[in-house]
Amino acid sequence: MTATHPSVAEAVAGRGTAPVRAAGWGSGGLDGRAALLRRRYPTIADLMVRARRRTPRFAYDFVAGGVGDDLCLARNRAALDAIAITPRLGLDMTRVDTTVRLFGRDYRAPFGVAPMGLAGLLWPGVDDALARAAQRARIPYVLSTVANTTIERVGALAPDVFWYQLYGVPENDHAVSFDLVARAERAGAHALVVTLDVPVRSKRTRDVRNGLVVPFRPTLRTALDVARAPQWGLAMLRHGQPRFENFLAYAGRQASTADLASYVFQKMTGPMTWETVARLREAWPRAFLVKGLLHPDDAEKAVSLGVDGIVVSNHGGRQFDAAPASIDALAEIAARVGTRTSLIVDGGMMNGLDLLRALRHGAQAAFAGRAFLFGYGALGEEGGDHVARLFEEELRLALAQSGSASVAEARATP
Repeated sequence: MTATHPSVAEAVAGRGTAPVRAAGWGSGGLDGRAALLRRRYPTIADLMVRARRRTPRFAYDFVAGGVGDDLCLARNRAALDAIAITPRLGLDMTRVDTTVRLFGRDYRAPFGVAPMGLAGLLWPGVDDALARAAQRARIPYVLSTVANTTIERVGALAPDVFWYQLYGVPENDHAVSFDLVARAERAGAHALVVTLDVPVRSKRTRDVRNGLVVPFRPTLRTALDVARAPQWGLAMLRHGQPRFENFLAYAGRQASTADLASYVFQKMTGPMTWETVARLREAWPRAFLVKGLLHPDDAEKAVSLGVDGIVVSNHGGRQFDAAPASIDALAEIAARVGTRTSLIVDGGMMNGLDLLRALRHGAQAAFAGRAFLFGYGALGEEGGDHVARLFEEELRLALAQSGSASVAEARATP
C-alpha cells in the first residue's frame, strides 16, 4: 500500500468522496454529499439520535445498553473524558499521516470495526454493509461468530481487511470451534481474535425489561414498538429476522431461525480456557489475538502462549459491571507487556480524540462497535463510510493539535 498524507483541510472536506468544492470560508462552504452528511451529523451522538428514531426501542437498547446498571458503560466514557493531552506547538502540521501497520499489513488509519453479535437486530444487512465500508476505508473489519452473515461472504466482501472473532463452542472438544477457525482461514481472514471474556452469559437489564428474544414473539408491546419504526419493520419484512448464519452447517441446513437461535443458546456456552487458546494458536497460521483481557497477569499468560496481539476490552461494558474501564486497563497492560506484543483497545470509542488517547496509552489501534452500528442505523449504506470519515477527520485534527505528525509520533510521545 502506498501511503498518502492529505492535509487536514482535505480530510475535513471529505477525502475520497466526490465532488467536494469550497465556496467560502468555514465548514458550511464545503459542497458534496460527504460534506452535507458532515453538517447534518457531525458527531456519533447525532447519529445515535437519528438511529434511535428509526429503530424499535428493544433493538436500540440492545446496541446502546450495557450490563447490570450500565456502570461499566459509564466508566468507559468517564475514563476517556478524564484523559488530558498537553499539546506541543510551533511544529509544521500541514501533513499528518494516519496510516498504520498491523500484523504485517498496512491500513489507512489506526481504528477498525469491532466484532458485534446479532448486529442485524438494529437493522437488516448491517454486517455486510459495514464490511463493504471497511474495505472502502481500508480499516480492519472483525466479523463476530454470531454475526448475521457468513464467514465466507465477508471474506469475499472485504478481502483486504477481514479479521475473524471466535466465540468457543466447547462441545465435542471444540470441534465446531476448530471448524469455524478452518473456515475463516479458507475465507482469507488475516487475523483470528479469540474472545475470552464470556465465561458465562451476562444479565443485560435493558434486554430483560424489553423481553428481548430472537426470533421475535408477537406481543402487543412488540407490535407497538415496531409501529413507531415503520422503516425498520419494512426492512425486516423484506430481509427476514436476523439469523445466526454461521451455524447452519452445524444446526442443519434446513434449520429455521428458531433452530439456529436455540443451537447458539445451548451450545455456545462454557469456558474458553488457556489450554484451548494454546491449541488454537498452534492451529492458526496467521496473526493470532486474544480479546477481553483486563489484568496484566492475564496479558503475561497470553504472551507466554505466543499471541501476536491482545485486545484490551471490557466487552463494551456489556459483560461485567464492576470491570475497569478499558483505557485504564490498557495503561497497566502496556506497562507490563507493551514491548512484547501488539495492543489494541475497544470500549467506548466515539471520536478521533478517543483514538489519540488510546494511542498515547500504548495501543497500536482502537476499535469501535456501537459507533459504526449507529451510523448504519441512522443512514443505511452510507453510515459506515460516514463514521469512518468522522473518525479519520477527527483523529487527523487531534494529532495535529497535539503536535504529532503521525501515529508513530503520537505513540512515542510521553
